[in-house]
Amino acid sequence: MAARNERSPPNSLESQALGNHTGFPKEILAGKVEGKYLCCKCHGILRKPFQAQCGHRYCASCLMGIVSTGPQKCAACIKENIYEEPLSLLDLNSAFPDNAARRELDNLPAVCSDEGCPWKGTIKEYEADHERRCEYVLVPCEACSKKVRLVDLPWHLERECPERNLNCKYCKMSFHHKDIKAHDEICSKYPLTCEWCGKKKIPREKYGDHIRTCGKVKLFCRFNQIGCEMAVEKEKLIEHENLCAVEHLRLMLQHIMGLKSKVESLQPQSLGQGSVTVNQLLTSVRQMEEAIRPHWSLPLGQQSSSSPEVLGKLCPSEKLEDLQKQCEALKHKADTFENIVCVLNREVERASVSMAAYEQQHKLDQEKTENLQSKVCQMERVAALKDLAIADLEMKLQILEFSTYNGIFIWKISNFNRRWQDAKSNRSPAIFSPAFYTSKYGYKMCLRIYLNGDGVGRGSHLSLFFVVMKGNYDGLLRWPFRQKVTLMLLDQTNHEHLIDAFRPDVSSSSFQRPVSEMNIASGCPLFCPLNKLEGKNNYLRDDTIFIKIIVDLTDL
Repeated sequence: MAARNERSPPNSLESQALGNHTGFPKEILAGKVEGKYLCCKCHGILRKPFQAQCGHRYCASCLMGIVSTGPQKCAACIKENIYEEPLSLLDLNSAFPDNAARRELDNLPAVCSDEGCPWKGTIKEYEADHERRCEYVLVPCEACSKKVRLVDLPWHLERECPERNLNCKYCKMSFHHKDIKAHDEICSKYPLTCEWCGKKKIPREKYGDHIRTCGKVKLFCRFNQIGCEMAVEKEKLIEHENLCAVEHLRLMLQHIMGLKSKVESLQPQSLGQGSVTVNQLLTSVRQMEEAIRPHWSLPLGQQSSSSPEVLGKLCPSEKLEDLQKQCEALKHKADTFENIVCVLNREVERASVSMAAYEQQHKLDQEKTENLQSKVCQMERVAALKDLAIADLEMKLQILEFSTYNGIFIWKISNFNRRWQDAKSNRSPAIFSPAFYTSKYGYKMCLRIYLNGDGVGRGSHLSLFFVVMKGNYDGLLRWPFRQKVTLMLLDQTNHEHLIDAFRPDVSSSSFQRPVSEMNIASGCPLFCPLNKLEGKNNYLRDDTIFIKIIVDLTDL
């Protein structure tokens, strides 16, 4: 005799009340809910209905909560003013499963009450499968307590949660999300851009060394102290000194002439004033000679009587001799400075001729440099295009290497313990497998695994999901996807593989023709208890597990 698919609920109230679930929300029924389908305590749609001897119906868990401390009066009988002992007393022994009401409820059409969920079916299907697997149910974030949809939880934990911890992508230091700007200001590995040469991605700890060697840093010319105000790049400093040699010599000449003026200021105010003083002294001497000339014709005795006065008046002649010596010294210095100026003028002329030759050679060198730079830029563009082509070929080769085209795929997951820790810390909660196909022009699919569980299996089970992807030949295929899917965790000693299988729900959006890169994943949140992978076991060997999927190709 064929086995019946209909559920046969246990008879005991205690076994039916396991899980402590109250009634279904009224919103799961599209139409108006009849009163006979509502629990007399929680007023939700009956879940595992029990009927008391008074005729009122209760959810199994609701009734268990009422009579857990002993027989109680039926509140519905009291409210309806039909209370009658002992019929209106609720107890464990008198209540019985209302299978008739349960069969009626199981066949009622239902929708998911979670916002945005497109699921439709019956209450029986909702209770058996969808209620615990709905990805649109709101769950609290463990870090910030904000309620988000289950399907959005990994994105929230990775991108949105204000309480998440981040690892600096430069120095790998862990810090709180709120401290990201403060950390960037002190991170020794943070990339900086040179304000002179424009070089990017210079670690902060090496920025000082770069500035000391950067050829684009602007420095003042070495002739800055004598008037050159140019600031040029370090690598062009010698070129500037060669190009501006004439201007530098002119500035040096002005500086020397200034020094000459300062030296002259140390003598009587100027040579011209010194000569005027000398002329004035010579005039006074001539006047004295004319005054004493009559005495030179007197007899010797008479001359001697007046000679002391004359000798006293001749004393200024000594001053004249001193002034003459000073004038000769100043004239000698002036001649020396004139010789220096002549030498500098000759050097300037020679430098001008050399600079003209240098400028001509510089123009030729600059033209050659520009031609070479143009060729280098052209070669860089060609090399960049070739690099892109090589990268594209490598990606296609990798896809071809891992892809299968017979509906059977074995996924090797190495470094399991490190990936498991990443999943526990929410750094990488989910992993996607490479794509595989039912045939060369068939359905494109992949697997998605949560090593630390997802949804109801979080923290206790390994969760494995099947994903239908957007393929190149979807327009030629039959939709929705209907093939049976078998998931296996391989026993590496080939004794006892862990197997689960399901047939797609054709009304689910997970198995419709994809409009984006991939559909919503569907599968087994309770695929494998994590304690089976702890200690010595046959599923995890050499830090590696193997996942196998078989897609039934019947009718394709």
